[in-house]
Amino acid sequence: MGTEIERKFLVASEDWRASVVREQHLVDGLVAMMGGRKVRVRLCDGQATLTVKARQAPGVNAEFEYPIPLADAEDLLARHCDGNVIGKTRYFVRYEGFMWLVDVYSGVMADVVLAEIELTRLDCALPLPPWVGREVTGDPAYRKINLFRARAGQAALD
Repeated sequence: MGTEIERKFLVASEDWRASVVREQHLVDGLVAMMGGRKVRVRLCDGQATLTVKARQAPGVNAEFEYPIPLADAEDLLARHCDGNVIGKTRYFVRYEGFMWLVDVYSGVMADVVLAEIELTRLDCALPLPPWVGREVTGDPAYRKINLFRARAGQAALD
């Protein structure tokens, strides 16, 4: 078992783009969610993983991640995520010795850009880049499934 410690922020400007060191295209599907736990399937760079996360505190999750066959991931995404599938491009951005992840979403979430950083401790001293906005760690409105559902519901009304 691993522990994921991360902080999440809104992005205030496009200035992060000048410091991108690489990018990945990801597709995430929510297989199940209950009581602060979720099971996610992910496709990234031709690889597939199944991840179980269990919230321990805002910004802290127990995390179990396993490689799975690509065909299994594709089947899970197509038939077992009830449409809860999100595409995004993840940009890796260096700032003062830290590697930030900036996620630019696509589809119904095309207006969402979030920056997150994984840390060894939640109280780690963290220099904030000038392009980072308000912190949203632990804010339920900025959980991916809530962002997705709010926009998917809106898209259905348009």
